[in-house]
Amino acid sequence: MKHMKEMTATFCLALGTIISLVGCTTMAPTYSRPTVPVPASWPNGPSYQTEIVKPLEKPLADITWQEFFVDRQLQGLIKLALENNRNLRIAALNIERSQAQYRIQRATLLPEIDAGAIANNQAAANHRYSVGIGVSSYELDFFGRVRSLKDQALEQYLATEQAQLTVKISLIAEVAATYLNLAADRERLKLGQETLKTQQTTFELIQRRFAVGVSSELDLRQAETQVDSARVDVARFTTLVAQDENYLNLVVGSTVQAELLPQALTDTLTLVKDIGPGLPSDVLLQRPDVLQAENLLKGFNANIGAARAAFFPRITLTASLGAANDELSGLFKSGAGIWTFSPQITLPIFDAGSRSAQLKVAEVDRDIAVAQYEKAIQTAFREVADALAQRGTIDEQVAAQESLITATDKRHILSQARYERGIDSSLNVLDAQRSLYSAQQGLIGTRLTRLVNLVTLYKVLGGGWKEPT
Repeated sequence: MKHMKEMTATFCLALGTIISLVGCTTMAPTYSRPTVPVPASWPNGPSYQTEIVKPLEKPLADITWQEFFVDRQLQGLIKLALENNRNLRIAALNIERSQAQYRIQRATLLPEIDAGAIANNQAAANHRYSVGIGVSSYELDFFGRVRSLKDQALEQYLATEQAQLTVKISLIAEVAATYLNLAADRERLKLGQETLKTQQTTFELIQRRFAVGVSSELDLRQAETQVDSARVDVARFTTLVAQDENYLNLVVGSTVQAELLPQALTDTLTLVKDIGPGLPSDVLLQRPDVLQAENLLKGFNANIGAARAAFFPRITLTASLGAANDELSGLFKSGAGIWTFSPQITLPIFDAGSRSAQLKVAEVDRDIAVAQYEKAIQTAFREVADALAQRGTIDEQVAAQESLITATDKRHILSQARYERGIDSSLNVLDAQRSLYSAQQGLIGTRLTRLVNLVTLYKVLGGGWKEPT
């Protein structure tokens, strides 16, 4: 047994020496990040507010999503979605698959060692016993082919991980936007129901006045059309509320409890924290989808190394060490040791241009990945610029809409008073009611736009996906 241990130690030492002679470099081109194909600063002009473009206290990725979405109900929904959403589950499973692929490629850098024992019964009373360990067809990676494949698998895994972060950020933003839309539609439905009651009361009053000859049929029919219009809105918003709830259940991945649902948009006006994008546009380089594109680019860059290495000889070896004896008791005695060593070299001679074509494909794939990376940055820049353009004017829109409601409400009050005194016709009252209702619905829509814009900024800036520590 002692003799066998000594042989094993000598074998492992020799094997380690061979492995240490293998180069740690590859034939892949040195990676250099492409020049960012967008301006260094965000756009400016009448649509943009420079005061909202301010430096961030810390990187966006280090800000938890709870710091953006401060409403307790919404936080509960987002937490449920992160636990149950099927798209997120698929992304997580893809990461597990990429991890396994990386481990497979990494394992090819090391020899595979097997152990076994055999007892052969040949002729009568003729026995042969053997035991040994061996290396199965280990490729000596002199030219970095295997290492390049491992690097490509690693970048693929990292790209998959970034893809999961992209899905996570998109999911959080989708839950928030759906929550806000549901809140807005519920408030619209409530306003429509209240308006229907008001319009119905006005119609009944004009109907009684028409019956005694005080109001004209034109007044009556005008009041009737506004009642029907309000009925249409109530039915439409009832449908939208139901559809919003169904979609929220889909996004969250389970049926949402009633206590987590919003009642009105007005109750959620402070739901989302206001954020600025930071001064330089290079913050986009940390957006997960941009990082994913860069990881894929690095992977294709590594593939070039593997394709180049294919032009050079591939050296593999099969080695084994063990002991054999005709008697089991003498298996580990001195003189029972056996070993074999079978190196093999494969030299490419003629392949009808296959290796050259494979190298060309690898180089073109790398060039395509560069273009895709640059496009990802340009798309990210455009998304942030669009969100900033809306952010720069939306507060003014909200203020103008609130002022419009104030003026329209005063007009309605005055028209109602003049009508009751017989100074004015009911048509002016009905028109003022319609204008007030339209302005109120417009304010709900404008407030919704403002909040969804903040959610969009959160999403396109690629931040806030971490959990609190």
